[in-house]
Amino acid sequence: MLDEIKEIKLKKLENLRKAGLDPYPEKTSRTMVNKEALEKFDELQSKEIILVGRVKSLRPMGGSAFAHIENESGKIQIFLSKKNIDPEKYKLFVDSIELGDFVEVKGKLFKTKTEEITLEVSDWKILSKSLAPVPTEHFGVKDTEELLRRRYLDLMMNSETRELFRKKNIFWQTARTFLAKKGFLEVQTPVLENIPGGAEAEPFVTHHNALDRDYFMRISLELPLKRLLVGGYERVFEIGRVFRNEGIDREHLQEYDTLEYYEAYADLKKGMKLVEKLFKEIVRNILEIESPRGDSISLATEYEGNKINWGEKWETKDYFKLLKQETGIDLDKEISVADLQKKADELGIKYEKNYGKGRMIDTIYKKTVRPKLIQPCFLVGHPVEVSPLAKKDPKDPRKVLRLQVIACASELGNGFAELNDPVDQRARFSDQMKLRAEGDTEAQMLDEDFVEALEYGMPPAFGFGFSERLFALLMNKSVRETVIFPPMKEK
Repeated sequence: MLDEIKEIKLKKLENLRKAGLDPYPEKTSRTMVNKEALEKFDELQSKEIILVGRVKSLRPMGGSAFAHIENESGKIQIFLSKKNIDPEKYKLFVDSIELGDFVEVKGKLFKTKTEEITLEVSDWKILSKSLAPVPTEHFGVKDTEELLRRRYLDLMMNSETRELFRKKNIFWQTARTFLAKKGFLEVQTPVLENIPGGAEAEPFVTHHNALDRDYFMRISLELPLKRLLVGGYERVFEIGRVFRNEGIDREHLQEYDTLEYYEAYADLKKGMKLVEKLFKEIVRNILEIESPRGDSISLATEYEGNKINWGEKWETKDYFKLLKQETGIDLDKEISVADLQKKADELGIKYEKNYGKGRMIDTIYKKTVRPKLIQPCFLVGHPVEVSPLAKKDPKDPRKVLRLQVIACASELGNGFAELNDPVDQRARFSDQMKLRAEGDTEAQMLDEDFVEALEYGMPPAFGFGFSERLFALLMNKSVRETVIFPPMKEK
């Protein structure tokens, strides 16, 4: 069936060529976009204009035909009649133009009896002939997997999908503009690293032919950016792609975009204020709300049936207190891996036998505490075992000066008062390496170069990062749905 359709299309392509038309010309003479023609109808009625777009509908009716053409700005109706166009040119359009073809049309605007703004065509030319059957809006591809695999069809058919990625652009541009106005310098750091660091994740490995050596694809932006603080910059940020060789679920993909910023001489309290303002600015712009700034503004989104109130003042919640409240585990007291495994068994929480203390605490927390954190909040006071890059709390060495933005039972951002003691950092890396030796593939590696950089001195600093998971949550979708070309399994 598809072969027959393509054969018909190829014949129509040949008809266009025989008529002296180039089915794939280089240039178009468009004078405006469709949206402008619709908005300026009153002043354009007597003027000849040229529009372009993909044919989305076509209704021949003897000596005349109606069609709709669509481009990024919108859809507009066109009208062709043997009375107003060369009969041979009319016949060629009706016989050879199909849904999916791109055309250029010249003419004047008028309104039909149903008050639809329409272009009466006096001439036309083909811009691109489609050779594959284009799905229609009503009878096209419905399978989500297929739409993700062939995203161009999703974009072609669904204006909602095009709008989604327009909003994603707003998402990242808002963050970029916000930080630039605060005096942050945007930088780009390498994707290929000698040692992956800055997060607990299993990396991808690739080979560099010219240097004849293996590299890791970065799992985080953190360590290169902190080296820049050592070098003398005080405010830096990067928006970049990271790669983690882990499973796929609603919140995780193997490659995704993330933003990290680092500010010298800032502390956790100052960082919390900036992060809350940044998130609220992002939500405001995504929702396209024009209103005075302030914490009292009602900024609300929906997520899996919950109304999420971003505009209220965010609560601060203590990790130790919540874990004790939900599980009875008291991290203020000495507790062993065996104790944590016993508690996990009681709670029916799965874990790997090679998990260390930090991984066990984190696993239990994610199954008991985090699912109950629905409204935006700051989670602070994490145990040192789960935070190898954060500065210890001087008031309680069991804790670190760390925050996580939590909403909808999901981690949406992570920030530290950055560890700048090279002796302490080396010891933390060494503990992580022991975990790797015991089989924990996500434990961090010892980065000698980074420790050496710290030995030259890094100022006290606050760092924070978030990924496009935040955007997915704001859109009430999975991360995969909000990535324009997500990795997919083979058919």
